[in-house]
Amino acid sequence: MKIQERTGVTPGRGAVSAQPIGDRLPSVPRERKPALAALAVLLILVGALGATVLVLRAGDRVEVIKITQNVTAGKPIPASAMESVMVAEDSGVDYVKYDQRNLLSDYRATADIVKGSLLVGPMLTEKSKGLPDGKVLVGLSLKSGQYPQDLAVGDTVSAYRVSDAAGKDSTSGAAGASGGNTPLVRQARVQTAGSTGGDGVASADYPVSILVNQSDAAAVTQAAAAGEVALVKVPKGSD
Repeated sequence: MKIQERTGVTPGRGAVSAQPIGDRLPSVPRERKPALAALAVLLILVGALGATVLVLRAGDRVEVIKITQNVTAGKPIPASAMESVMVAEDSGVDYVKYDQRNLLSDYRATADIVKGSLLVGPMLTEKSKGLPDGKVLVGLSLKSGQYPQDLAVGDTVSAYRVSDAAGKDSTSGAAGASGGNTPLVRQARVQTAGSTGGDGVASADYPVSILVNQSDAAAVTQAAAAGEVALVKVPKGSD
């Protein structure tokens, strides 16, 4: 009797796969996203551009003079009262550059200069234009309604102290003082007056300096600091 040879296949069953059960399936290739890559590059460029702009802006600075102690109107500015400070350059501001400090011996303060102020051109007047004895220049920053619209250098004015509630005097073009108020200065000469815009409309802040008796300077300066000075044009020699 013949003995049937055994095989690895059980009768009636399919063949077993030779592939190991533990093997992983082939990985799917990652999908490339060019839009995200382009966005990343764009963000990098924007960041670099922003940094460049900041660097350029930081470079637009100038060295100007800062006043370190009070300077009285009509007096020279001593070297000890000046220090250097860097500020953003502004074509609309007439800063006095620090490298011009040696030229200031020929100039005097047009009005009292407060410690901590940045020195600008309108604060100075030439020494040759010296003030008369007993006179000082007081600087004012006036708003519309606090001065006549046709105010000009050489005009004679009276200075009044007014409050914010004071009504506008349509005749004089300056804010009216309360009834019965005595003027701070009966007669003062306009030494400098800011220019109006190209359309003839006065700017919101109008710089004016007036020549007053030294005895009146304190009262006018205090009122000016509070923004409560109004000028009214008067005839020369009037009382």
